[in-house]
Amino acid sequence: MRLLKLVPLAALLVLAGCGSPTTPAAVPDTVGAADLAGVTLKIGDQKGGQKSYLEAAGLLKDLPYKVEWATFTSGPPLLEAASAGAIDVGVVGNTPPLFAAAAKAKIAVVSAQTGDVSSDTVLVPGDSPLRSIEELKGKRIGVAKGSSAHGVVLNLLLRAKLKVSDVQLSFLQPSEGYAAFTQKQVDAWAVWDPYTTQALRDANARVLIDGTGTPGGGKGQTEAGPDSLTNGYGFLVAGRAALGDPGKNTALRDYVVRYAKALNYAKSHTDERAAVWAKETGLKPEVALEAARRGLDRPIGLDDAVIAGEQKLADAFVDAGVLPTKFTFADFVDRRFTADVAGVAKSGAQK
Repeated sequence: MRLLKLVPLAALLVLAGCGSPTTPAAVPDTVGAADLAGVTLKIGDQKGGQKSYLEAAGLLKDLPYKVEWATFTSGPPLLEAASAGAIDVGVVGNTPPLFAAAAKAKIAVVSAQTGDVSSDTVLVPGDSPLRSIEELKGKRIGVAKGSSAHGVVLNLLLRAKLKVSDVQLSFLQPSEGYAAFTQKQVDAWAVWDPYTTQALRDANARVLIDGTGTPGGGKGQTEAGPDSLTNGYGFLVAGRAALGDPGKNTALRDYVVRYAKALNYAKSHTDERAAVWAKETGLKPEVALEAARRGLDRPIGLDDAVIAGEQKLADAFVDAGVLPTKFTFADFVDRRFTADVAGVAKSGAQK
């Protein structure tokens, strides 16, 4: 395995604008072992998330194809790269695919996962006077544009009966957000793990509200419910060029199954996964362990309920004027691997 050299962002944006992104892709024929051995699958990762799951489970040892890894700060730039063909696949939260779809990116969601939503938080400094979401009116909130945290902020504003224009959004990638938060250049910071855990441990942060919709933060492993600020979904998203290529499509089918098994493995080997994550990223071991224990995602089928949940969030962004026009999220979903992932989800297979 080796690190992928990234294409400049400006080039990605030019490439992403070409072609028709929603034309249904024909599923190419599966290639044999000899051809698959010559395939290189380019995988986008965020803070070592995917790679640590797979390494902990030992599922990178016997790959029948080559792998290149590229690291991204958040989901939106990862999907720009996938649309441009600079990478083939990567995991993102629930909101980046919506921004990519609105931009007619050449991507497709190919598998889904869900888990604890309490690591999606809106944080304030420990000495902040802010105690309620209504008090955010007129305040500056740091958030990565188009990230899952952006979706949390939108739903939080709707709950508080505030408009996007009632707050000042500072669009910052996580490292920039952490610096702005610690220097009190923002009044609140919307973010996810491991950054949530890092800020709570090292930056005297306090949870104003988390993804469960609980002021001050919920306790324990909590999946999305009717009062949540997020649907809790995450997705493996592939570039349409990769899905149309026989060799890469064959590799992708194998990869999505391995990743689903790795999620299952981590649920019963959390400490092991945390140790790999810390080594991979340089996270403090205690931060990686706490974040890993809270972020126990599990694979799920890419079914109509998942797609409907994403459409609801997409429509909320359009209604708020954040995204320009309504679109059909299902046009950016490809279910060719759904039966494979659903089988792993049902069996609980780890290897």
